[in-house]
Formats: sequence, structure tokens, C-alpha cells
Amino acid sequence: MTTPIDPTTLDPDPIRQLEQWLADAETAGVPLPNAFALATADDQGAPSVRYVLLRGLDADGLRYFTYRGSRKGRDVAINPWAAGAFWWPTLDRQVRVSGSVRLLSDDESLAYWRTRPRGSQLSASISMQGQEVATRAELEARVAELAATAPEELPLPPMWGGYLIVPRTIEFWVSRSDRLHDRVEYRRGGDGTWNRRRLQP
Repeated sequence: MTTPIDPTTLDPDPIRQLEQWLADAETAGVPLPNAFALATADDQGAPSVRYVLLRGLDADGLRYFTYRGSRKGRDVAINPWAAGAFWWPTLDRQVRVSGSVRLLSDDESLAYWRTRPRGSQLSASISMQGQEVATRAELEARVAELAATAPEELPLPPMWGGYLIVPRTIEFWVSRSDRLHDRVEYRRGGDGTWNRRRLQP
């Protein structure tokens, strides 16, 4: 049976606790331990969810990068709230995050863009994410054409960049075989401090 958790056994700062669980998942060999399901909603409240990669975590929040004309980009442009869920099945652990979303600056986006492999830069430069395309061959032809003419370091595309989720709640969950799961929620107060509480499964 999974070792139970208690609010007092976790770090008082949920960001540091999330960093520790991410490190545990990486050590355990979980594939893409930084992948999380990102849920957004449009102006009618219709939800949409997909996986993205966490590309930065600090006291400000969680960072991810994407094409800003995508469904997720359009959603947060009109409804700047999101929720995320990490799931590490080999550790029987889950983390849920919810909060407001804001754009990262062009400087922050460019700094991350420069760390991306050339293939990733080429793909992001030619793809209007989520828009219809007739064939895969068309996409591959666009990449090949750009690769033949583009400089070694591609410029940051104008519709591509980063986002910051500023968490209001972060919940740590551990599975129990008897289904009496452990759940500990951190909620940020108006003064910025975090309060912990145990939730029923």
C-alpha cells in the first residue's frame, strides 16, 4: 500500500513540493515527467484539454509555450484562467493546479525559443496549430522549404510565445489501493500566503 501523506509532511511551499515530486518522477523514469494536461475554456464556458510540457517553475508559477493562435491560446485570450493536472502512475501520484494565466514577455519567450532544437523551431515556424491542412506532405514541404533558406537561428514567430499559470490552488494526491486516497490542497490567501488542508477522497 502507498505510504500515506499528511499536510504536515509536505513542504509549506507547494511550488517547492511540486519541484520535489517532479524530481521524484524523473528519478523513477517516468516518461515526460513534466507533461501535464492543460484545461481551458472559451467565452461560452466550453472546455478543452490537451497535454503540454512544463518549461519553467518558480515562485511566480508554471510556464509553458505554444502557438498563440491555437485553441488554448484563443481561450486564455478571452478567459484567462486554466487548470492543469500532472499524473505519474508509477508513483501513484497526481498534482492538480488552477489559477489565472498571463502572457510571458517577448524577452522571456525569445530566451526559451533559443534553447529549442532547430527542428522544433522549424515546425513551430510553419505550423498554424489546429488549422486544417490537406496532407502531411504539405507540412513537410513547408518545413523543407524553410530549412533550405532560413538562418541557423530562426527568429521568434510573432504568434508563438509563453504563458504563466499563476496558481491559486495546488492539490497533491496519492492513490491508495483501498480507494481512501490522500489529498492535500494548498490555497493561496489574499496576502499571498499558502494554507494547507486535507480533503476527503
